[in-house]
Amino acid sequence: MELTSKIYVAGHRGLLGSAVMRRLQSLGYHNLITATRDEVDLLSQEQVDRFLERERPEFVFLCAAKVGGILANRDHPLDFLHQNLVIQNHVMGKCLNIGVKKLMFVSSSCVYPTDCPIPIQPSTILTGSFEPTNEGYALAKVAGMRMCQYARQQAGADFITAIPCNLFGINDHYELGSSHLLPALIHKVHAAMESGAKELEVWGSGKPRREFMNSDECADALVFLMNEYSGDEPVNVGLGEDLSIKAWAEQVMESLGADLEIRLDPSKPDGIYRKLLDVSVLKELGWRSSMSHREAIGIAHGDFLERFWKPKLKS
Repeated sequence: MELTSKIYVAGHRGLLGSAVMRRLQSLGYHNLITATRDEVDLLSQEQVDRFLERERPEFVFLCAAKVGGILANRDHPLDFLHQNLVIQNHVMGKCLNIGVKKLMFVSSSCVYPTDCPIPIQPSTILTGSFEPTNEGYALAKVAGMRMCQYARQQAGADFITAIPCNLFGINDHYELGSSHLLPALIHKVHAAMESGAKELEVWGSGKPRREFMNSDECADALVFLMNEYSGDEPVNVGLGEDLSIKAWAEQVMESLGADLEIRLDPSKPDGIYRKLLDVSVLKELGWRSSMSHREAIGIAHGDFLERFWKPKLKS
């Protein structure tokens, strides 16, 4: 990509899409195209066609997706399957039609089977069953990955796929009933500090291991891949390391300056024990992490304060 290249970021208001926008802008890319849902409904083929026909981007980051927590995925699998398939098909189909130079489809680590060797490699996709609670979403993401591969094989299109690990950061969700582990821990630790509590409740045994990456660092890797990678196989994006849930709780407390006693609740489920991605391809291409856990959590904590905690106190 040149600094003057016309770049469309689909899903620019989301956790990852907004991070991609920040990274592109910080690097000096200035011909960026965005559209809110009110401006272009990606579920409408007519609106997508009209928008892309008019704008004709050279490069596309397809970060837009219907996303949700475990309960939403479990209770509304049809919505997650159908809406994501429609979004992907509309955007990728029209990008093929107008001949974009390159498209990156952002998939999800939920495409991997529940039981596969660690660290997880893209070759394990479709070798086993999905996690039942998010099967609809996973099926849609696999279809998007296959569409990229088929577009490359059949039409010679430079469509690539990135598979990020678990992300957190600016524009995340911090509601305890629906947030993921890291934003939930940030919320709980900060609330405990404010209230003067002495304990931090952590569900489960604390032993399962999780890989988390700040969304801004993931965006840096995605921009890197857009410039450096053109291949048929999906590329895992992560740090190549994981920590136990208990250790993540300790990392959050250290980053926020909290002194709390962790109280584990073994009556709550642990979930999958481990899901660590093999990021050897990303490293071989030359990308390296530059953000410490403390810095990554600090960025998310700042976002939590500005967008969630302070508005909540005022209401």
